[in-house]
Amino acid sequence: MSDEELDPSEVLNHVVDAIGGSRREGQDHMVDAVHEALTNEGHLMVEAGTGTGKSFGYLVPAMVWSAQSDQRVTISTATLALQRQIIQQDAPAVADAIHDIYGTHVDVALLKGWNNYACLRKVDGGYPEDDALLSRAEGEVGATATGEDVVRAREWALTSDTGDRDDLVPGVSDRAWQQISIPKRECIGESCPLRHECFPLRARVEADDADIVVTNHALLGIQASGTPVLPESHAYIVDEAHDLVDRVTNQLTRSMAGYDLRSVARMLRQTGLDDEGLPDLSDDLSDVLAKTGEQRITKLSDDLGDVIARILGKIQAAGESVSGLSGGNEEQNATKQVLRSRLVELADLCIDLLGEAVETGSRVAWTSEFNDHYTLYLAPLDVSASIANNLFEATPVVLTSATLQVGGSFDAVATRVGFTYPSQGQWTGLDVGSPFEPAKQGILYVAQHLNPPGRNGYGEEHLAEIVDLIRASGGGALCLFTSRLGAERAAEYTRDQLDLPVYVQGEDQLPTLLGKFAEDPSASLFGTISLWQGVDVPGDTCRLVIIDRIPFPRPDDPLIQARNEAATRAGRNPFMSVSATQAALLLAQGAGRLLRRTTDRGVVAVLDSRLRTKRYGGFLMASLPKMWPTTDRDVVIDALARLAPDEAR
Repeated sequence: MSDEELDPSEVLNHVVDAIGGSRREGQDHMVDAVHEALTNEGHLMVEAGTGTGKSFGYLVPAMVWSAQSDQRVTISTATLALQRQIIQQDAPAVADAIHDIYGTHVDVALLKGWNNYACLRKVDGGYPEDDALLSRAEGEVGATATGEDVVRAREWALTSDTGDRDDLVPGVSDRAWQQISIPKRECIGESCPLRHECFPLRARVEADDADIVVTNHALLGIQASGTPVLPESHAYIVDEAHDLVDRVTNQLTRSMAGYDLRSVARMLRQTGLDDEGLPDLSDDLSDVLAKTGEQRITKLSDDLGDVIARILGKIQAAGESVSGLSGGNEEQNATKQVLRSRLVELADLCIDLLGEAVETGSRVAWTSEFNDHYTLYLAPLDVSASIANNLFEATPVVLTSATLQVGGSFDAVATRVGFTYPSQGQWTGLDVGSPFEPAKQGILYVAQHLNPPGRNGYGEEHLAEIVDLIRASGGGALCLFTSRLGAERAAEYTRDQLDLPVYVQGEDQLPTLLGKFAEDPSASLFGTISLWQGVDVPGDTCRLVIIDRIPFPRPDDPLIQARNEAATRAGRNPFMSVSATQAALLLAQGAGRLLRRTTDRGVVAVLDSRLRTKRYGGFLMASLPKMWPTTDRDVVIDALARLAPDEAR
């Protein structure tokens, strides 16, 4: 774009001045390293602690490099909050700086998955509906709350400029949103009369023309599967990269249950076609899955193999019938596209289940039950090859997060994302530190006197410890649990013992609970896994983080079992390379909720003595912020008492 050599440092200075901030050594180091990686087409992992100014640390060099080279950079995040921050605040600030200094314009666009946008054709009733009673509710007496949400969402879509689900406030449930959105595979494309007004298509066109595309890990997962959903990119920057593998794995996981077959059968009948006996096969599948129970499947039983083979035959027969459907009008064309898409998806899943992938271990199959309904799942064992070959090959890549080192090393995460494949070349790991002083700002307390938690959780001594810590701090506690039952049990016990506000995840929408917690220094918030990451409550409100136990993955988790077996076959220690690695990343994220500003002070209390008594404890400790460590309960109680609000003393 510009013949003039752009200087990332000059741009950073301009941005920092514009927002009234100050330069930070770690941020300067990150800007230089990211720019060098992009320029030299290298791979870089950057661990940037909270307070570094990480987003500017990669946005400045990325936008400068894009402006200089006329090449596109794709930036991916795991959370909507960070995505909004980049699009609404950080990227515009950098773009303004580049324009002010050099007169060069850098276009930034946001791109989400197709079904994150409202489909105007479906809003207008142009697609077959999964639940006509629900979707046609118009607020009449007796209409469900979900039905009323559908009506509200439809009215919003007709006046929205973006059709973006995140712009619908207050939001609606997934079930309601499904009534006004469609997956990409079900879109009729050029045949749609509303294609010129199509929200997801407009977003894709804007992304095709942009220099910087901001997206999410889910779309990276689809791209990694070999399905092109993103514009061609000349570089990738992945923020919140500690979460990339799990998000990609979730995106590539497929499922089938009895209701999927019944839904397809209903649509076939609505179009005048034979349902091919799919309702009966639906019952057969449900019966076999119920008989199988919740478990990992390493080899299909004769009964399960037989029913999947019969489903495949009927699905293929239905597909032939659908191919003969007339596409003479828009409604028929839409119905044909939806049916074809769902039949192909089910057929592909059946073929993969009947192939060798499950027995060889390259794919992991399992059954799960919810509300007496069983579902069959199929997931890839390892997504590193997909990420490396379909995303990161011959492309500069920067991965960054506040927690990328496991046990003091970048190697574990590098392996998980495919950086260690020969096709990827050399990669570099860089820790730019943090402006915080964890040893002076925080105490890391391990309650070594408590018995280690067992299979059935922990005893009343742990609950009493939670109460004593919260009492000493006068509230202000973010309490992180590895199970919902544990969080609810501890919250109930604490409410009985203390006259302080206690909020529990699940009792209200999470943003509402976080708002209440942030506003009241005497309040405490109890919750599970979604609170371990991304929660940002700076200041005195959060002065105590309690972690109930080391967050090891469940040993009966099918993917964990399969990864353990793969590690053993490769000659690695399965516990350390799988379970301890995953626990270390999540534990570091949880502990990172405490210090969000340089002025924050507080305690991280881990109520799992194994962090001190087991050999792997040192490995986990090496992944945590370097706070002042202690096992002395009295010292911690006194420190919390000094941090408590005056009215709580």
